[in-house]
Amino acid sequence: MTVAPSRSNTLPHYQKIFHALNSCLQLARRSNSARIASLAFPLPPLDPLAVLLTLADEHQRQCYLESPSRGQAIAAWDELVGQSFSGGDRFQAAREYLATWQTRVEAASHLQEGPYFFCSFSFFDTVAKATEGFAPATVLLTRWQVVRQKKQCTLIANALIKPHTVLAPLARTIAKQLDQLQSIPLIYSFQDTDTWQPQLQPQLQPQLSPNDAQTFQHKVRQTLTAIETSQLQKQVVAHALEVTRKQPFHRSISLPRLRSQHPDCYVFSFSGAQNTHFIGASPERLLSIHQGRLVTDALAGSAPRGQSAVADYTLGQQLLNTLKEQREHRLVLDFIVQQLQAEGLSPRYSTPPGLLRLSHIQHLHTPICADLPDHISPLTLVEALHPTPAVAGVPTATACDFIRRGEPCDRGLYAAPLGWVDPHGNSEFIVGIRSALIQGNRARLYAGAGIVAGSDPAKELAEIQLKLQALAEALG
Repeated sequence: MTVAPSRSNTLPHYQKIFHALNSCLQLARRSNSARIASLAFPLPPLDPLAVLLTLADEHQRQCYLESPSRGQAIAAWDELVGQSFSGGDRFQAAREYLATWQTRVEAASHLQEGPYFFCSFSFFDTVAKATEGFAPATVLLTRWQVVRQKKQCTLIANALIKPHTVLAPLARTIAKQLDQLQSIPLIYSFQDTDTWQPQLQPQLQPQLSPNDAQTFQHKVRQTLTAIETSQLQKQVVAHALEVTRKQPFHRSISLPRLRSQHPDCYVFSFSGAQNTHFIGASPERLLSIHQGRLVTDALAGSAPRGQSAVADYTLGQQLLNTLKEQREHRLVLDFIVQQLQAEGLSPRYSTPPGLLRLSHIQHLHTPICADLPDHISPLTLVEALHPTPAVAGVPTATACDFIRRGEPCDRGLYAAPLGWVDPHGNSEFIVGIRSALIQGNRARLYAGAGIVAGSDPAKELAEIQLKLQALAEALG
């Protein structure tokens, strides 16, 4: 039986929304199973970050991922369906859960991408503290998603439709949200992004204590000994700096700063339980899949930026020609190529590496491309690539064992995959580095350094100090 919309409802778009939901309801009744109605609507040129920070309730699950230099951003909030997983089969469990719900999506309009199922994975398949708010694996679809591609903005509204769902209240809720977004003040326009931020707080000045600095350099020396005795070829040594202050940390300050200071990085924010947020600006893309084309990055080997154009050029050339940095980069490149080949792909890349110049640091960079068959899930490749030597080491198993035994603080989502998958096979995952876990007035800042033969403990300490300082400038 077809359900008739209420004649008394005068909200714009209400009838169109109601009929789209009703079509999904009929499918749910015929299959006797829950379906997801996914509706897309054009929006004026909004800034998804401003929308998220204004409209989303702080207790709702939220995800945000933006590439400022590409003009791409997705803000998602209010959990519709989601599940967490742990253990050695977490990627498989996440794939199966994702596949189940993706087959139940009924798009009311043609979407080239979306709706977006956000996924987060911790570095290891278990986490030390459940109180940190994030599970080893999470798949999440939200009710509301505001998407920007260049100058085009879209609202994707997702609704869970069961055989006996009452449609009128649901249609009214979607119509009200759409009406609000289509008439939102110009302050939310991405053209005004630079002026959209509240009063800034004094900046943090993070410094490793003398004891922490000594401990870090000792771990680097231990790693060099393991490399000299052929236990390892490379090891990433990470450090977590705990910061507490009187006033709480605000993403409304941190995220606009990250976007402004790191336009060539992926700016992200994932919320967990107990009002925890994992935020950062990562230069490292784990993978990007669009219309069957895979792109990933080998990113390893680093140097600071110069104070002048001449100094910057000199540092870049030294980075390109230093054997130690070339060796570190090659380990990452070879690993990624081998992992993709093991999945039956034919990766392509150019040599020698180029430079990826960021605001505070520059890296050796090699993009890698491959054509992707339809039957390979993006999460299969995420599992194959995580962790790369850029965040763990070589050989992987030995490096991960060193991390478990040698790092006093659990990595959690640090250096782990964060991203999204849509029902069309498109996907984007980053590596959660240059990141911080914030909760109230507490923050944990993460930074790491890749250690290979020839590494200097003092220089590696300076590198993580540089990374921590860049992150602290954004936190405020």
